Parts: sequence; structure tokens; C-alpha cells
Amino acid sequence: MATTSASALRALSLEYRKLQEEPVEGFNVKLADESNLFIWNVVIFGPPETLYEGGYFKAMMAFPPGYPYYPPTFKFLTKMWHPNIYETGDVCISILHPPVDDPQSGELPSERWNPTQSVRTILLSVISLLNEPNTFSPANVDASVMYRKWKETKGKDDKYRKIIEKQVNSSREDAKKDGVKVPTTLQEYCIKPKVQPQSHSSMDFADIYYDEYDLEDEEEEEDEEDEVYYDDEDDSGNGES
Repeated sequence: MATTSASALRALSLEYRKLQEEPVEGFNVKLADESNLFIWNVVIFGPPETLYEGGYFKAMMAFPPGYPYYPPTFKFLTKMWHPNIYETGDVCISILHPPVDDPQSGELPSERWNPTQSVRTILLSVISLLNEPNTFSPANVDASVMYRKWKETKGKDDKYRKIIEKQVNSSREDAKKDGVKVPTTLQEYCIKPKVQPQSHSSMDFADIYYDEYDLEDEEEEEDEEDEVYYDDEDDSGNGES
């Protein structure tokens, strides 16, 4: 488990650094706790010219010890009405499903998680999902039916739009409380947020801790080598193993 966690720490440390240096447009990512690289807080700004324009949506990503070989979970903390989001806030999207062959799911193995995916691809997939829900395997059936009626009537049945509009307005109040200015134009949305300087940050934490894991692995390897050496030295030739 130490080796797996060390690999996860390396991957998460590198990805976090990359996202601080080159943020994804429309997102803000930070650690929930500076001493824990496995839980991230995410803020999604609603893309302009969509139903979610001006929205301020909070979410959380939790990474398993086996990352990047196993996917994280993505859960909205802000209440969301969407065909592919459970009432609990958990997002149902193929890229977040474990890499197993499950014919009953209707998903191809290539659509599921694999180690070449990253936090960046997850964030972009979530934005795409907000704008283009998958109504064939909904997590929220009522939202799915309502969305399809809105699309089929070309907006005349606007119950879906009104619910989203209400949630967007509610999220703006959260933004005010947090002192955050939400981008409402494409120009503002495409401006990458400034990276705040960090003192004893998660990056330092990751460096320290995965170095410790490396040290533990090295010590284990040395112990194994010593055991082999002494076994040869004490071999009495009686054939016992």
C-alpha cells in the first residue's frame, strides 16, 4: 500500500502544480486541507451563453490511494438539478467509472477511466456534461424527462430552465458570501485566475511525504538484500528452504 500511495502522491502533486501554473478556464481548484492531497475543493463557474451562465458551483474531488489507476469521485456540494447528477450531488459520468468490463452498463471500456486521464480531463468532461446531458442512462430520471421536454419543445416547456435559473441565482449569493466575482462574459471567463503564492503548501507536503515513502521502499529493499545475504551465509547444505 505504501508504494501505491507514494505513486498517488507523486501524480497528485504534479497535477496540482500544473493546475496552479496553468489553470483550467472556468475552474478554481484548491486543497480542502493543506496537509491532505487526496481531497480537493473545486469551484465551477457557469459558462457564458449557457443555462449555467453566472453560476458559482462548489464541488469536491476525493482521490483513492490507487490513483491514477483508479478514478476519483466528483461530488457537487451546491444543489444541482441535472440528468446525470444524483440528488446526493455525485456525478455519474463514464470517465469516473472504474476500468472494468461491464457489458450491462452499456459503456465501452474505452469510455471509462484509464491512467492517461487526469483532473484536467475530468473538469472539462463535467463542463461538457452540464451543457450536454446524457439522458439515456440518467442518474436523475425526473430531471432527464424535464430536460428532454425542454429540448423537444424548443424551450416552450421551460420548467427545466426555470429550475436551473433558480439554482444559478442561489449560487450567486454563495459567491457574494465568499467574496468571489463570477465571470459573466466570455472575455472574463477565458481569463485564467491568478495563482496565489503558497508558503508551506501542499506541494511541499507532497515532496516530503512521497520522499518518506521512497525511503521506506528503499529500506524494505535493503532488508530484503540483507536477508538474502545472510541466508547464503548460514546455508548448512541440508536442503531446507
